[in-house]
Amino acid sequence: MAELDIDTRAGKLGIDWSQVNLDSIQLPPGENFGIESDDEGVYHDDQLEFDTGFGNIIVVDNLPVVPKTKFEKLENVLKKIYSQLGVIKEKGLWMPVDPNTGMTLGYCFIEFNTPQEAQNAKETHGYKLDKSHIFAVNMFDDFDRLMNVKEEWEAPQTKPYVPGENLQKWLTDEKARDQLVTRSGPDTEVFWNDARQKNTELVHKRPYWTESYVQWSPLGTYLVTLHKQGAAVWGGADTFTRLMRYQHNMVKLVDFSPGEKYLVTYHSQEPNNPRDASKVEIKVFDVRTGRMMRDFKGSADEFSIGGPGGVAGASWPVFRWAGGKDDKYFAKLSKNTISVYETETFGLIDKKSIKVDNVVDVCWSPTDSILSLFVPEQGGGNQPAKVALVQIPSKVELRQKNLFSVSDCKMYWQSSGEYLAVKVDRYTKTKKSTYSGFELFRIKERDIPIEVLELDNKNDKIIAFAWEPKGHRFAVIHGDQPRPDVSFYTMKTTQHGGRVTKLGTLKAKQANALFWSPTGKYIILAGLKNFNGQLEFFNVDELETMATTEHFMATDIEWDPTGRYVATAVTSVHEMENGFTIWSFNGKLLYRNLKDHFFQLAWRPRPPSFLSPEKEEEIAKNLKKYSKKYELEDQDVSLLLSEQDREKRKALKEEWEKWVKQWKSLQEEEKLARQSLRDGEVSDEEEEEDEAKEVKEVEFEDVIEVTEEVVQE
Repeated sequence: MAELDIDTRAGKLGIDWSQVNLDSIQLPPGENFGIESDDEGVYHDDQLEFDTGFGNIIVVDNLPVVPKTKFEKLENVLKKIYSQLGVIKEKGLWMPVDPNTGMTLGYCFIEFNTPQEAQNAKETHGYKLDKSHIFAVNMFDDFDRLMNVKEEWEAPQTKPYVPGENLQKWLTDEKARDQLVTRSGPDTEVFWNDARQKNTELVHKRPYWTESYVQWSPLGTYLVTLHKQGAAVWGGADTFTRLMRYQHNMVKLVDFSPGEKYLVTYHSQEPNNPRDASKVEIKVFDVRTGRMMRDFKGSADEFSIGGPGGVAGASWPVFRWAGGKDDKYFAKLSKNTISVYETETFGLIDKKSIKVDNVVDVCWSPTDSILSLFVPEQGGGNQPAKVALVQIPSKVELRQKNLFSVSDCKMYWQSSGEYLAVKVDRYTKTKKSTYSGFELFRIKERDIPIEVLELDNKNDKIIAFAWEPKGHRFAVIHGDQPRPDVSFYTMKTTQHGGRVTKLGTLKAKQANALFWSPTGKYIILAGLKNFNGQLEFFNVDELETMATTEHFMATDIEWDPTGRYVATAVTSVHEMENGFTIWSFNGKLLYRNLKDHFFQLAWRPRPPSFLSPEKEEEIAKNLKKYSKKYELEDQDVSLLLSEQDREKRKALKEEWEKWVKQWKSLQEEEKLARQSLRDGEVSDEEEEEDEAKEVKEVEFEDVIEVTEEVVQE
């Protein structure tokens, strides 16, 4: 109630405020007459601050009781255990001591930087230091709660179940559309690709959503963003609510396990001395709970062996995950060592690494726990190079191939794990040049047979190689720039059984990159960088070109997960024409979307189909039967678009006619005024216009034909 209203009310009641002692007024207990006390609000705020003030402190009980001489040793053991789970503050570990005996009391307090780190450390409850000392770990805040437990038991209140958002809801889109995420300027946007409407439909937009980049999880369930404090995952079909945060200051890179169970985060810190290596910290989190399962620390040199690329000298991804959804194993390559960890305990298998002298690269099968490794030549060529296949967890070597005069090797697994192609670069006899060929492993066949493939011209340089997803074919770009050849091979044919066979070669193509459709059959032969975005859409089944086109200065090409559409993009590495273009699988341009300062585009992955290969084959054979429904829908959309186009053209025509009519009317209104200014004379232009409008009748004669005729009298 306003002060003026109170004074008016008091005047009506005959009350003189100057004679009233407000401190003497007492309200009935528990009654506030709808007026909240400022003191209660302050008290409530203080309570909230007090309740959360010690959330970063844990209490560890059942510690050894030691004298002062062993105090430092016990303290170092505790720091070694708990510093792996978070950053302990300076003077953040305190062990009380009995003043009479000088012995510790068997418990300690540990203060971390953040409550999240303390929660992670609480998971050490039950940790066995030795047979007599098993840790009992509690949050410091829990003691206050436990001390205030009521003497009489009260039944807990049942809360109604509120289901969370279905994280796979986006897969149920009635139009069977796919989503994609883009970053341009400060904005991160998620769209539906509505190819029928030839445009995108905005799902979610947020400025400054990430401080670096975004990344989908392998099955499309989560979108991860990077921040100074760590990483966060978001999910849903349209709301994209934050599901979990992962504490890792100044995180630079992230990577998911194939089954989305674990998230790996990476941070590197530049040294004060330029001669020293960067310091690297890698953490592995449980995606659903946010719990840190393990961390790895060391110099960048310890994480720089093998791998396709990285940051600050360290290869990324550092950990290679075994194939499949189980996420059971991951491997780290070190000097002369392959460390394979299992995720049940996050320890080494058999508590020891695999020793392999001079190993430089490892790759997992995409579907099985089989590890392929490459070891180059040693001893000046006296000891040959080798490629080996190792079964995990038994560590049994399944197959090995020795290779001679080798300068380098690259390993390419086929997506279903049936084949492994090893591109081998060999020295010529003079050692002055190299030539390339392939060693092809048939993983699923008995004894894993190996076949050697050499190009027709073995001196051709191999520019690119790519397996057909879910298929048995592969493509190779080989030869000299700027117009190399493209050859297609198959691992099985009815005529040759289990022998590799060449299907055909395309001569003199402007291509330096290969992009297979996720469903196979179709491939894009792309000319990026120096070729300025040349695109050829090719049908490998028919060995024919479907379309040849160009996206000038294109930097990125990515198929959607269904193989129906392709996105090509020009990112901010170029100053002009930033944005993306959507094409059909056969090279028809559907629409463009230009965006300034365009940084990133990524399709949302789809989880594997529940259909068996036999069912998929049946659908493919009877596609006409299933496609009738969608053809009718496409026809309806086409008619709607045509009607919309007609309405748009009609509206434009009416607008034009209205504009012309307005100007003609204005001209007629001003005509008399113009004549009066010229003393009644019209202008030359108006006279010419009037003459052009006049209809003149002109008579003329023309002799068409002259005929002489004799008339008899």
